[in-house]
Amino acid sequence: MMPIGTLSERTGVKVETIRYYEQAGLLPEPERSEGNQRRYGKAHLERLNFIKHGRDLGFSVEAIRALLTLSDRPTMPCDEAHAIASRHLADVRSKIARLRSLESELERISSCCSGGVPVADCQVIDALADHGCCQHEH
Repeated sequence: MMPIGTLSERTGVKVETIRYYEQAGLLPEPERSEGNQRRYGKAHLERLNFIKHGRDLGFSVEAIRALLTLSDRPTMPCDEAHAIASRHLADVRSKIARLRSLESELERISSCCSGGVPVADCQVIDALADHGCCQHEH
């Protein structure tokens, strides 16, 4: 059994975030010491590492909740876990495509200007002011 500070150090998750995960129902309530301090065990550590890894991969709290529910039922088919991961992958790919488009537009805008001119003649400022000149949808 360990206090919340130790759990935080071992997982790299801030104390406030651990409390949030408890309130959100992602982490079960810990036992309490005689002094009413939270005491966490190995199961809390493993579950918090699962949550942290999921968050590091960009899964939403709701997706992690669903994945935790599934992990608590090891005999169930993993179809839903696969569907959650596939949806998240599609979202990530969509974001990457939008970022590539954004990168391309920013390259175009910044290549129009090499600096050294008054702001009144700056093509970057002109491009940002004229939304119609953009070649790509962001």
